[in-house]
Amino acid sequence: MSAAVIDASAVHKVFRQGKLDVEVLKGVDFKVGAGESHAILGASGAGKSTLMHLLGGLDHASSGEIRVLDTRLSDLSEAGLGKLRNRHLGFIYQFHHLLPEFSAVENIAMPLLVRRIPLPSALAEAREWLVKVGLEQRADHKPGELSGGERQRVALARALVTRPDCLLADEPTGNLDQHTATQMLELMLDLNQELNTALVVVTHDLAIADRMQNRWYMQDGVLTPET
Repeated sequence: MSAAVIDASAVHKVFRQGKLDVEVLKGVDFKVGAGESHAILGASGAGKSTLMHLLGGLDHASSGEIRVLDTRLSDLSEAGLGKLRNRHLGFIYQFHHLLPEFSAVENIAMPLLVRRIPLPSALAEAREWLVKVGLEQRADHKPGELSGGERQRVALARALVTRPDCLLADEPTGNLDQHTATQMLELMLDLNQELNTALVVVTHDLAIADRMQNRWYMQDGVLTPET
């Protein structure tokens, strides 16, 4: 395995529900190397999305350790976590989370603007990404003017415009028809190879999982590799 982009060790997550503590993750170990692709399968409620939030620094583990490029997430402030996410991680979800008042090219440019890259440079880079995802003709369209598949491709371009070390994708094709989902998968895999970006995909789709180099199963908060 190549040097770890993400390294999770003995990760537990407990949620308080009334007077009860509910353990959602039970000692997860998970390591991702540069350029690798991983699928995480499992039933709804098994803990997959919770793990993705922890790996991305969007929530805090109850115990255990998560490192991104050897930086321990628990050592970072919220501002530090925000900077790490912007520089090293990309996110894409089942729902695109695009900003409705901005055009496709403006949505893609947002992570670069957060880095204080000048607007003309950020928009130029965003337009290059629109070409990569085959939407150069839709640059000035707002999300409400795009199809579901087009919105997901814009979301993918936004996730990758910073050339992150790892893309975390949580059911990224869950809202798409089979043909569009297949196109989206091919695009993610092509960019995974082109950029050497690690890819972690939570999915219910076995066809997607079969295209990943590594497959994992989450059941009752326990993550196990396919053997």
